[in-house]
Amino acid sequence: MIVTRVIPCLLLSKQGLVKTVKFRRPKYLGDPINVVRIFNDKEVDELVLLDILATPERQRPQFELIADIASECFMPLCYGGGISTLEDVSRLCSLGVEKIAINTHAVEHPEFVRAAADLVGSSSVIVSMDVKRDIWGRYRVSTGGGRNPTRLDPARHAAHMEQHGAGEILLNSVDRDGTMNGYDLELIRLVSQAVSIPVVACGGAGSVEDLAAAVRQGGAAAAAAGSLFVFNGPHRAVLISYPPPARLRSLLGESS
Repeated sequence: MIVTRVIPCLLLSKQGLVKTVKFRRPKYLGDPINVVRIFNDKEVDELVLLDILATPERQRPQFELIADIASECFMPLCYGGGISTLEDVSRLCSLGVEKIAINTHAVEHPEFVRAAADLVGSSSVIVSMDVKRDIWGRYRVSTGGGRNPTRLDPARHAAHMEQHGAGEILLNSVDRDGTMNGYDLELIRLVSQAVSIPVVACGGAGSVEDLAAAVRQGGAAAAAAGSLFVFNGPHRAVLISYPPPARLRSLLGESS
């Protein structure tokens, strides 16, 4: 058994899955149901599904599609995108979603995180943070799918969300997204040291060694990745993959 979670992060755009680079230039990957079935066969630890258009286009979650995906998903599923009411939270959980990820609404209405945690429990409430450097090189939280910069410092925001009942932080580096150049370890350390809840690092993984670095050097509790698990080769051909458990245990320094 692998103690440290290694999590594929999938991006939903309308009815299909895509992968972006720095939150731009989405490349179509395929039907989400088919991709989930492949990850089932590979026995992945957990799955994150983020609808990248729901909030920017002011849409609610695609409940029917999410229900279909959840029914096919044999591993714990975290969903984020367009969540803005307690009805959304309750309905998603009733469909089989184990964790809900709140991003923009957590920034605009921090009290919503507490209300959601009171409703379904802190362990089911994840605050997702999209972070990029501003023109002065400072880390700042962005909202609206990375489109809207704020003045929020990510470490302070993460601590604030923990105080409001968040059970976990999903930390995504916009600058590293899809680049496959490695995680922003400095950012991961800053946020991990600011909270006592788990931090899931995302954005930049290009190898299984990067996954280990996020945990062993960055201090993350888990590592998530997109491109690493959906592309193969320099031309980024679509190929769904996942490292063998023995390889992950070896890199993460865990016994079998």
